[in-house]
Amino acid sequence: MPKPRGSADTILRGGKIWRGQNLGFAQSIAIGGGRVMATGADAEIEALRGPGTKVIELDGRLATPGLNDAHMHLLPYGTAMAEVDLRPSAAPTLQSLLDALRERAAQTPKGDWVVGRGYDHFAFDEKRHPMLHELDAACPDHPVYIVRTDGHLAVANTLAMQAAGIDNDTPSPEGGLIEKQNGVLTGLVAETGREPLMAVMPRKSVEDLVGSIERGGHDLLSYGITSCMEAAIGIRDGWTEMEAYQRAHREGRLPVRTYGVLMGDKTRSILSQAHDEGLVTGTGDELFRIGPVKIFTDGSAGGRTAAMKEPYLGGDPDDKGLLCIPDQEELNAMVLDAHRKGYQMAIHAIGDAAIEEVLNAYEAALADSPDPDRRHRIEHCGWLSGDQMQRMVDMHVLPVPQPSFLYWFGDLYLTVLDKARVTASHPMRRWIDAGLHPSASTDCPVTEIAPMPVIYNMVTRKTRQGTLLGPDQTLSMEEALHAYTWASAYAAREETVKGQLVPGQLGDVAVFDRDLFESDVEDILDTRCDLAVLGGDVVFERA
Repeated sequence: MPKPRGSADTILRGGKIWRGQNLGFAQSIAIGGGRVMATGADAEIEALRGPGTKVIELDGRLATPGLNDAHMHLLPYGTAMAEVDLRPSAAPTLQSLLDALRERAAQTPKGDWVVGRGYDHFAFDEKRHPMLHELDAACPDHPVYIVRTDGHLAVANTLAMQAAGIDNDTPSPEGGLIEKQNGVLTGLVAETGREPLMAVMPRKSVEDLVGSIERGGHDLLSYGITSCMEAAIGIRDGWTEMEAYQRAHREGRLPVRTYGVLMGDKTRSILSQAHDEGLVTGTGDELFRIGPVKIFTDGSAGGRTAAMKEPYLGGDPDDKGLLCIPDQEELNAMVLDAHRKGYQMAIHAIGDAAIEEVLNAYEAALADSPDPDRRHRIEHCGWLSGDQMQRMVDMHVLPVPQPSFLYWFGDLYLTVLDKARVTASHPMRRWIDAGLHPSASTDCPVTEIAPMPVIYNMVTRKTRQGTLLGPDQTLSMEEALHAYTWASAYAAREETVKGQLVPGQLGDVAVFDRDLFESDVEDILDTRCDLAVLGGDVVFERA
């Protein structure tokens, strides 16, 4: 039956609807034409109900704007879901990791690659990475390539190394590591040292990659995540990844709203082709929009490759991580080129030495071509020092941190960096007070996509093991949800489109099984998403 003119397509009623920071709560929300029509008391919104309106009873549950993961890797996440699961939850010991690889090899034709993702060597009793010879013993007839949880280090076996042309005489490249002990390969590679292996691994087809996007996107919806930033289109399969996103969008196979980052790195870039095709930041629509340009300047703190001004623990004064682009002028030129072409930047920088390099490049670009609202970003931005916070304020450079890092890796950080540096890291409160609108994200599959550990850490600053790190940086529940909704939209220059449940914004809603505003903080981790709504349509409902 057709709806009367002005009636809603969907009404959610009888709950506690958080509309956004400082906007209070409502009982009901009406959505029509994909957008919020009105919020208010149940009786007020009932007037927008027509014969064809879908009515969802919230039964007192909490509804919020759909969550927006401001930095994750949707396509690699979907791909990893089909690879060997080496996360600590699946392979908690070194032996279980090797057993999982051996089991996959038994199901894989000889000569085909065995690829896994997510191991954390600090979770093993041995506190070390798997070794090349151990992978050889587990999979003697298959090239093997396994990626650490942070995505910046990997281990390969002999067949994989041979395929990549790496032997005991191969030097480490600029900005990378091919590790050797006593002149013999260990199998460990880091940063640009991984690229010869990645270059010879089998390429995915466009259809394969669309399947990854679908698989990962549907999983995001089950957590109430209706939007995300795909943090590196082109990082593995080049332009094919952009073709996959375009096809997924065209064929209605893109489950979540996606802000797509273009790889513009020194050795992995699709920037030139994207620019030639008119794909500049902001082009696209509300389902798939072109975002910023990505460059890597360092690695990860857990892998001791984040570039720091002061050394890691251990006594080696030169152990300060890796700068992927050690030449400041080279980075300046790369940033200036993209800035002049109209792109927002989203540069990976975790350590303060890398952050310094990025801020220098942004200052040079903005001096050349001023744009006070370009909103260049620093992805991760974990460890700041000196005047770096003020320089970010002066340029309105946005931090895009992952509170999930402190939850999952905080205790690991305490083994590689002194406690004062760890507790001062990821300073959410300082960023908010400075007006820099820090967003919230997971960097999945570096950490789990689940948002509740992120929210839990923002309001408690506790790690998974319960260690308290910097309680002065805790947020209120409203501030934490604001970071996961409006602030994530702001970082993508879309805050007028989504992030709040107000008339005219997109009708994207997440419904949770408990009231996060009233629950004990220790119950946050047990909270589940019951329902996800995208543009007024129910796209996930828990059985």
